[in-house]
Amino acid sequence: MKRKRKMIVQVRDFIIDNDLPFTLIAGPCAIESADHALKMQEEIKAITDRLGINYIFKSSFDKANRTSIKGQRGLGLDDAVQVFERLKKNTPILTDVHETWQCDIIKYVVDVVQIPAFLCRQTDLLLAAADTGLVVNVKKGQFISPNDMVNIIAKIESTGNNQILLTERGTFFGYGNLVVDFRSLPIMAKTGYPVVMDVTHSVQRPSGQGDSSGGEREFIEPLACAAIAVGVGAIFMEVHDNPDQAISDGPNQLHLHDLEKLLVKLKGLDRIIKAPPKRKGFSFGSLLFTDREPLERGI
Repeated sequence: MKRKRKMIVQVRDFIIDNDLPFTLIAGPCAIESADHALKMQEEIKAITDRLGINYIFKSSFDKANRTSIKGQRGLGLDDAVQVFERLKKNTPILTDVHETWQCDIIKYVVDVVQIPAFLCRQTDLLLAAADTGLVVNVKKGQFISPNDMVNIIAKIESTGNNQILLTERGTFFGYGNLVVDFRSLPIMAKTGYPVVMDVTHSVQRPSGQGDSSGGEREFIEPLACAAIAVGVGAIFMEVHDNPDQAISDGPNQLHLHDLEKLLVKLKGLDRIIKAPPKRKGFSFGSLLFTDREPLERGI
């Protein structure tokens, strides 16, 4: 894949770019109640404000692809719209859609529309999301290669929308397991669009608990650090104040009390990776001598 011209993707007053400090996309997997969503948003925002990290709150109104018919799905769209209206006053909002008609409703209360990984090739859904005029975040399916994302991009761009984010969330590794091929990050970056690393769904164990998915929360940090080392525009993670009691994806959600420590580490790594290159040469006191002008400073 040839590298294409870099596209500017803006969410409200900040830009998401692979070469700029990373944006955090975080929140509970599903909206469990208005009070819980607002509490999580407030606490995560307090952390990102302290650290100077751009922040987008995420949560789903309906987890339509539960493993079991018994799985809890969330508030549903009608009730969630009212919650999103309150949340949007505080931060930008991201949520996912599963059917085309949902886009016309959700576009008024969120800033980013997300296409779930299992639906990433659904043409009508991609077009409906693009027609909202909002930023569209596409989760790369666990079953496709990063090179295949160019075809998905073309579908969205056909509407005139070039506000696109591309998210890595792991690839099927046999049954009930995922692995992250970090080559996918620079490959997708060649499209010119910002790349997002989903560090919590990547540690998911699909159907790992029989009638629900399992997960390996202990690997969130190393995957996040690795993604930052490669260079991404945003880190996506699901965060909960009591993951073991979450209504969905509890085993692979990060505990809220672990968030700030992890973000401090990621911000430090991100600053090193994205630091501008230093001029070649050597220093003597406060003077810098380069290999091109060793004697031009009067020494």
